[in-house]
Amino acid sequence: MRRWPVRVTDQPVASSLVAGVLAGVGTPHLAASYLRAVGTLLPLTFCTVYAVDRAGRIETVSAASAYGDTAERTARRYVEQRFDLLDPNMAWLAQRKLPARRQLWLGHQRAEEVADPAYREACYGNVGIRERASILLLLPTGQRAAVSFYRSLAQPDFSRDDFDLLEAHATLLGDATLAHGRSAPTRTAEPAAPPDAQSLSMLSLREREVVGHLLDGKTAKEAARAMAVEITTARTLQYRAFKRLDVRNLKELLRMRFA
Repeated sequence: MRRWPVRVTDQPVASSLVAGVLAGVGTPHLAASYLRAVGTLLPLTFCTVYAVDRAGRIETVSAASAYGDTAERTARRYVEQRFDLLDPNMAWLAQRKLPARRQLWLGHQRAEEVADPAYREACYGNVGIRERASILLLLPTGQRAAVSFYRSLAQPDFSRDDFDLLEAHATLLGDATLAHGRSAPTRTAEPAAPPDAQSLSMLSLREREVVGHLLDGKTAKEAARAMAVEITTARTLQYRAFKRLDVRNLKELLRMRFA
């Protein structure tokens, strides 16, 4: 995983691309507008936009794919299983000291560099993603965001020229993401954080893993097998998770998720 500060460039931005990026601001289609606009410059497969407030709560989640709804479904799983806590981009942004002025960084990560196997499989392996390039935004007020563009195994590696193009448009994408957050859009058509996402943040990684398996329809025994632990350990983690979430059984957990 590499990160470097965005350089100020004099490269002009086409007015048509500006209009394309801004078309999604205040709508449920923010990532789709970014993907279409930036996709006129670079071959891309997915785009995601993750923004969190100073308390670490996910505020804006938008995802789009060049085909089907793969990115949207992957983003839902990302939020539900709190992969943001494992995401090097979001973890790095969360650990940064508040800057005196707005900061923009560029990040690059390959699939094989993702340490957590569950996160790597869900967000890279299962959907055929090779790598991502991200524009990272950090504000003095504590808000932070990551706008990421992904390439599939069938596409070429990001090159130095590709990074130069992303840097030239980083300010535009950062400004559009901030404007989107201020506009409080209607999010019914995008993978917004489910009602229990904030509650899930109270759980340990292993407790979230058990809950994730249960929400995927697995039994406690199947969850234990998937986690390579004893059934008693899985049930203990399940009990602790249910207690923290203030639910008594799986039915109440499902009701909480889909309320």
